[in-house]
This record gives sequence, C-alpha cells and structure tokens, in this order.
Amino acid sequence: MTRVSKQVLIVDDQFGIRVLLQEVLQKEGYTVFQAANGPAALEIAEQQHPDLILLDMKIPGMDGLEILRQLRRREVPSKVLMMTAYGELDMIQEAMELGALAHFTKPFDIEELRSAVRAHLGE
Repeated sequence: MTRVSKQVLIVDDQFGIRVLLQEVLQKEGYTVFQAANGPAALEIAEQQHPDLILLDMKIPGMDGLEILRQLRRREVPSKVLMMTAYGELDMIQEAMELGALAHFTKPFDIEELRSAVRAHLGE
C-alpha cells in the first residue's frame, strides 16, 4: 500500500525562507506548496486543502492573522503553525484563539520546526 504524502503550504514573503522550508520538508516526503502573499495562499489552500500551513505573521498587504481569519471564514480545515520574526505576544495570542497550533520565532531551529511539522501531521 502506497502512503499518500501529506501536503504542506508555506506562506512567507521571503523567498529564501520558502525555498529552505520546501527543501527540508520535501526531503521528509511531504508535497510542498509555496505562496508569497495572502491571496495566493488562500487560493492554494482552497484548491489543494493542505494538511498543514506554515504561516508567516508579517506579510505585506495581508498579514498572517488576516490570512488565518480568511482561512477560518472559508472553512479551510488545515492545521496552522505561525512563524514570526517578532515577539508580538498579542498577535500570537490572537492567532492561537483563531486555531493556530504553535508558533516559531525566526530565526527558528530547523530541526525543531521539522519535528513540530511531523508531530502535528501525526507522523
């Protein structure tokens, strides 16, 4: 029986972070999608229904909280892990209230992130 690979969507305006995370997660066997902004993230999330979304808090135009609000409004069932370069506890608190499962502060430990992705995807 073939194992269907889990899908992960990376949402970050920084190209280098998207590429790094894609390489790490593809090596783990995940199918990875990337989005650099809110509209692209919402479109991919609605079309692909990723199992997990790694969502940056600070994205120009539509920030991570607004993207998360839109995902919930559209009833996208994906699990969400937030990423932030800032210690905005109020934003992190609101993200958790909206259903985010965890957050990582950049620069994050790639092994810690990989373990969290694996744990939240039940592997």
